[in-house]
Amino acid sequence: MVRSTRRFQGLFPAKWLHHRQPRWWQEVAIIGFCYWLYSEVRNLVPEQQSIALRHGRAVQHLQDLLHLNFERSVNDFVADHEPVAQVMDYYYATLHFVVTIAVLVWLYRWHPRVYRGARTVLFTTSVIALVGFYLYPLAPPRLLPQFGYIDTLKVFHTWGSLADPKVAAHSNQFAAMPSLHIGWALWCGVAMMACASRAWVRLLGVLYPLATSLVIVGTANHFIIDAVGGVLVFLAGSVAQFLMSGRSAYTKAPHPPWHEHGGSWLRRLITRNRHLHSIG
Repeated sequence: MVRSTRRFQGLFPAKWLHHRQPRWWQEVAIIGFCYWLYSEVRNLVPEQQSIALRHGRAVQHLQDLLHLNFERSVNDFVADHEPVAQVMDYYYATLHFVVTIAVLVWLYRWHPRVYRGARTVLFTTSVIALVGFYLYPLAPPRLLPQFGYIDTLKVFHTWGSLADPKVAAHSNQFAAMPSLHIGWALWCGVAMMACASRAWVRLLGVLYPLATSLVIVGTANHFIIDAVGGVLVFLAGSVAQFLMSGRSAYTKAPHPPWHEHGGSWLRRLITRNRHLHSIG
């Protein structure tokens, strides 16, 4: 009996998976629309405060049982050192978006054959996270002071703090499970490690998710279990992309068949006509 050695080719038609040079205006439009959709859907999730607080207490008790409650010690240390708290607060409020956009632009500009697959992972990860926000509203540790957590965003009056009613009115504070800070940071880190040629960039790819994990815990914005949820949604997004394409998001997309043979029939026809015209 002869076993088939043909590998999984993905669920999408092959012609959809060939490399096409991404156009910047299309990508900007797609990213803008998806971010708008993400923001709208995230904030449509009902802010069920009583349910979210109950879930928060349950997660805290679970972490106590599992001895995963060291985040309180980290949070206490950060709260006792205002310069550290300020740096972490602004890191939390800004780099989540800045670094993700920077990596997207970097992939688009210098790794276009990887860009579409990596972008698919990022968007799929975000969509899966939205489902988690809806199904499991969760209060972050900073809203559970009875367990000893200190809201560094509120204490140190950080710009953009969700403790500001004007800011909180435009963002669902109970969309904490899973942690998209971790999901997106992992996406950035893996892309940097997989695609960068310089060792220091790959090192940043390792350090960025680790630093983000420390920040979300130190500022009491997420439980450790939220971070685990962020890892899981990133893995789910990666698996979904693999099922679509049959390859890793960070494997270069294949060129279309005509590219391998020196150009399309149309391109060859135009070249031939130009040659005949020059002879005539």
